[in-house]
Amino acid sequence: MALLHTSQVHVPVFDALRDRHHPGLRLRHTVDGELLARARSHGPEAAAGAVRAALAGAVTGGAEAVLCTCSTIGAVAERCAGDMGVPVLRVDRPMAAAAAAHRRIAVVAAVESTLRPTVALIGEEVAREEREAGGRTGEHTASDGSARVRTHLAEGAWERFEAGDHDGYLDAVAAAVDAVRDADVVVLAQVSMAAAAARATTSVPVLSSPRPGLAAAARAVEAAKAGDAVLEGQAPAVGGAAARESAAR
Repeated sequence: MALLHTSQVHVPVFDALRDRHHPGLRLRHTVDGELLARARSHGPEAAAGAVRAALAGAVTGGAEAVLCTCSTIGAVAERCAGDMGVPVLRVDRPMAAAAAAHRRIAVVAAVESTLRPTVALIGEEVAREEREAGGRTGEHTASDGSARVRTHLAEGAWERFEAGDHDGYLDAVAAAVDAVRDADVVVLAQVSMAAAAARATTSVPVLSSPRPGLAAAARAVEAAKAGDAVLEGQAPAVGGAAARESAAR
C-alpha cells in the first residue's frame, strides 16, 4: 500500500498503526508538503495535477491501493481513482461515516482549508446514511452537510505545529475540543490531531481518522489481492455501515 502524506510526521503514526493492527502489511510513504501549501493558497483544485502525478507514481511503483492522509486534498485524490486502476481512498471517509450517525456534529481543524472539504465529506455520508435508512432525505441534510455540522478552528494550533512544538499543538487542539458545546460528536479533521483526543476532557465522543482510514485501505489491498476489488467507484465502498463500524473500533 502507498500512502500520500503532506507532512513527514504522519509516517511514524501509520507505521505504528500497521505494526499494531496490520502486521505484514507493506507500506510505502510519499511525503509532499507542497501539495498542502498549494491547496491552502489557491484551493484544493490547484493541487489536482500534482496529486494525480503523485498517485500515478505510486501505482507505477507497484501499489495495490493508495491512501491519501491529507483531508484538504482528499477529495481531489479520491476523484482520481477511476484513472489509476487501483483503489484510491481518503483517510477521513470512515471517520466521516461514523460521525454521520450523530445529529449534532462538531468539526475541529487546525488549518482553515481543511474545514470545507471535511464538512462536504460528512454531508456525503449523512446523505448515504439517509438513503440506507429507507431512501428518505431528512430536514437536516444539506449538500455540504452544514445543517448537521458546526466548525471550529483551533486558534494558534497550526503555528505551533509548524514551529515543531508538537505538545503545544496537541494541547491547543485539545483545548478547542473541550470548548465545543452542543455537539453529540467531535471530529478531528486532520491526521496530525489524532493524539489530541486523549488530552481532551470532554465527555463527548472524539473521532480521529488514522486507525479507521488505514483499516479501510488494508481491506482494499486484501480485496485487490483476492481479485475482488471493484476498481471504479471504489471510494464510496468505504462509507456507510462498514465504515462506521471500522471507525468505532
